[in-house]
Amino acid sequence: MAANQSTEWKAVCEKFRLAQNLNDVESKKDPENNPFRSKYKARDLLKEIHCSLKKIDIGEEGEVDNEADCKSGQMVDGELENDAGKACAGDSPAGMSAARLAVIEYYLGVNHIETEELSAGEQHLMTCMKLVDKCTITQENVSLFIQARNQLGILWAGRDEIEKAQGFLEIAESMYLRYMKEDGQAPMDLQDFFVPEGEELSQQERTRRFEMAYTHTLYYLAQVYKNLQQYERAGQYCHSTLQRQLEYNQFVPLEWAINAATLSQYYITKTRYMEARHCLAAASVIATLAGEIPSEAAAKESEAENEKREELLQKRAEIARCWIKYCLNLLQDAKKLLEDNIGELDLDRQEELMRARRNEEDEKEKGRKSAVLFGSSDTFDSICSLEEKVSSIFPLDFEEARAIFLVGQSYVAQAKEYYAMDGHVTDHIEILQDHSALFKVLAFFEQDLERRCKMHKRRVDMLEPICKDLNAQYYLLICRQLQFELAETYYEMMDLKLAVADKQDQPDVHTVKKFNHLCSASMKYYQMFLDSIRSPEGKFPEKIEDDVLRPALVAKFRVARLQSKLISNHLPTQLENLNLSLETYNFVVQYCEEHPEAKQVVETELELSEEMVSLLPLKINRIQSKMVSST
Repeated sequence: MAANQSTEWKAVCEKFRLAQNLNDVESKKDPENNPFRSKYKARDLLKEIHCSLKKIDIGEEGEVDNEADCKSGQMVDGELENDAGKACAGDSPAGMSAARLAVIEYYLGVNHIETEELSAGEQHLMTCMKLVDKCTITQENVSLFIQARNQLGILWAGRDEIEKAQGFLEIAESMYLRYMKEDGQAPMDLQDFFVPEGEELSQQERTRRFEMAYTHTLYYLAQVYKNLQQYERAGQYCHSTLQRQLEYNQFVPLEWAINAATLSQYYITKTRYMEARHCLAAASVIATLAGEIPSEAAAKESEAENEKREELLQKRAEIARCWIKYCLNLLQDAKKLLEDNIGELDLDRQEELMRARRNEEDEKEKGRKSAVLFGSSDTFDSICSLEEKVSSIFPLDFEEARAIFLVGQSYVAQAKEYYAMDGHVTDHIEILQDHSALFKVLAFFEQDLERRCKMHKRRVDMLEPICKDLNAQYYLLICRQLQFELAETYYEMMDLKLAVADKQDQPDVHTVKKFNHLCSASMKYYQMFLDSIRSPEGKFPEKIEDDVLRPALVAKFRVARLQSKLISNHLPTQLENLNLSLETYNFVVQYCEEHPEAKQVVETELELSEEMVSLLPLKINRIQSKMVSST
């Protein structure tokens, strides 16, 4: 019988090899109209193996007679629990039998899930669990323990039963940690149960596969914690996953790079710029492992080369956009630290922070040691080299801010190469808006008013042509954003010119003309924004929608201020401007009286509007008196 069993066993191992090949290799070639053809064939082989195992391992003892079931491809799940009760894997031959049956149940479960038969898949996986759950964690079964729970975690997460998925995955994690503490040797891989003697995997390969199973546990837990809004834990698990993928050389370069770049955006929200920079530097370096970008000529000649070119350009542009956000947020967070109550640079605060930095020179090194580092000996130096090109600490003066700005601007150029206006309208405009925001925050650090004004002019030059050409019918939201930003930019330039003019005894004609142009341009774009919320008949809404309530009232307030700031020596023109200003201030006040919920939205603007409503009539009366006396 031993010889027969040996022959039968070899047949079982061959069927298992064929099933694995059908599932992993041949299934990728299946036609679209029969996408699961190879997986169904693999399932049939797994069922045959299941029946053969029973005949080989326990059929001799006469405990189970299921030949008819084997011929028909049916399985007697109820009997499997009896088998499991005899022994655990590694404890005896019967225990190994139970483990092999459990492995086949596992693969059948995965097969059903991959062919979208989730209930059947769940049943097989639960049967697998019953077969081994009473066993101690050993080298023979620990990998099966973890992988079965991984699959059940994925299954329940797919059903939006996130807490149930969490339970399976956290047990898998604890099993790994316990096994590594108590044993730590390379455990058997699932495939080791079905290979002829002498063909088992090497210890190194067993270790690699086991560690990757645990990496998958961490990856799925990261998704679970994200769905549970436990973002801190999700970030930690995501970082650990990425680190382990590099360590065990189990990653697709572009996919890994995008995941690392995405993680950087989480760190940015937590103002953890050292970790964010490290993720982005690693993403940029690892992305290069995907190869060179094919030339346009090569892409035209080969569909495969064209697809590769498109993917490489897109993913590298996505990473560049994450770098832009890094630079922009680092500058904006620094601005928040340094600005006073009217949004200007607080020089005392600046000096205080500079002194604090000088007294804490070693903090950067401490931060470096606390960060979770990526990379192997091959890539680590490249990652560190890229990190050194941009700071991770808050800039405190113009030169430091400019260095970060220039890095961000270089990535703007890189991102625009792929996200061109032709074909990527929304993305292209978002990149331009980020570029504009970089100029805006850099201007905060500049103390020379004329140079600040020129920076805002750069913003106008990049946004105005787009705003003019964009069709508001199809891109209403973007048009509104651009109109409002252009209005604000001209408004800031007007304020800067006003500050410059205040330093002069008597503004010259050119200065007055320039100032009035800035006022008019700002009013024009505020009015375009306000007109965009009118009804198709051109009527302004009696009640403004919540999503545009603040910007609409701010636009009204600023139009009122701009109208009153226009410079003219012609008294009738002055009177007209002031009357229009008063009328617009009155609109803000009356709207807030009729809609009390709006008061909190524009508290400061309302207070100033009420003040101007009381002051402007006096100014209007004085001009009217001058006009009467001059006639």
